[in-house]
Amino acid sequence: MEPLSAIEIAGRIIYQLSPVWISLVILYAFSIGFKRRLGLYGKLFDSPIGMIGFGLVMFWVFTGVYGAMDMIITHDPLAQLSGMKNKVPGTPLRSPEEGQYEWYLLGGDNLARDVFSRLVKGAWEVIKIAPMAAVFAFMVGITLGLPAGYYGGRLDTILSFAANLILAFPVILLFYLLVTPEIVATGVPNYMAIVLFVFPIIFVGVLLNSRYYTRPKLRNWLLPVVLGTIIWFYLQLVSNGGYLIKTPEYAIWGLPRAMDMFDIPGGILVVFVSVVFVNSPTVYRIVRGLTLDIKTRDYVAAAQTRGEGPWYIMLWEILPNARGPLIVDFCLRIGYTTILLGTLGFFGLGLPPESPDWGSTINDGRKLLSIYLHPALPPAFALLTLVLGLNLLADGLREESLKD
Repeated sequence: MEPLSAIEIAGRIIYQLSPVWISLVILYAFSIGFKRRLGLYGKLFDSPIGMIGFGLVMFWVFTGVYGAMDMIITHDPLAQLSGMKNKVPGTPLRSPEEGQYEWYLLGGDNLARDVFSRLVKGAWEVIKIAPMAAVFAFMVGITLGLPAGYYGGRLDTILSFAANLILAFPVILLFYLLVTPEIVATGVPNYMAIVLFVFPIIFVGVLLNSRYYTRPKLRNWLLPVVLGTIIWFYLQLVSNGGYLIKTPEYAIWGLPRAMDMFDIPGGILVVFVSVVFVNSPTVYRIVRGLTLDIKTRDYVAAAQTRGEGPWYIMLWEILPNARGPLIVDFCLRIGYTTILLGTLGFFGLGLPPESPDWGSTINDGRKLLSIYLHPALPPAFALLTLVLGLNLLADGLREESLKD
């Protein structure tokens, strides 16, 4: 069988990505059609920069999601096929079995794995970690930054000192420490997960209570239902194999296996917790600074005059008026987290060695850069375009939020 030409490779890749193109067309058609009813999200489609950034981001989101559903990949990203080591893009398989895809569209890596399938699966590794890590970092930063900025005084001094202490530590060195096997064996990442993951529960509980405290009948059934669901999800996140903590010396029981619907692999939990821990102080400082500025506004004074409680003012007067900068920072933080994950993968920290994440794939390919470019180039380009899209999306949101 003859190798594919460059045009044939491009055509087959475009065809493999058909579900992504269809999803993008539907999403854009719906969003543009109803943009006047979609608030700040709809206004994004008035900004060419924002539309381009949103398109790049959603391309990789759809690619990751459909890749996780095995709708795009052509081979198992971990499978090693005989004769495909370091093969150039478009190389046909030596003896394809019936129903097996007949080419390595982007070539084979140094372990004879399909680069295209690893690229697609790597998008899912980023999509499932980076946004959620940014969400948890924001929950921690908002829950601590609002009271620090609003009350000030000793609380602000203590929390700001703790945040500065964490920020003073070099990020990469901090990651090296957190993913060291000796540190992992002590259960430190699990303790950090137990503490950091509790902040969304506090945030949602205070948010609902402050909103509905004047309507006790509604609050009394809403709070247990919502918090009960979140606490169950929290216990599933922090429990692994029926244990909260399990070290060679001792173990702490967690959620029973029958109620635990999923476990986070140890390596991914360590990376996830580390990313949240590193990002939280920065979010805290941003929220604290915005709160210090907004709490002097007239509408905050009006709320205080009406007799509203401090948490109601923080969550329903100050936070909504800080949403513009926070949304922009959220987009930028996902980009920062994506780069951080790529860096961790490149250095082989945390994630399993066979993981198809882009950082690990770039690291595998860099050893062959003097001979072959194809193993390292696609994941590097993917990382670049995703981060570029997030930055453009943040620019578009900032531009439109200033008009809001």
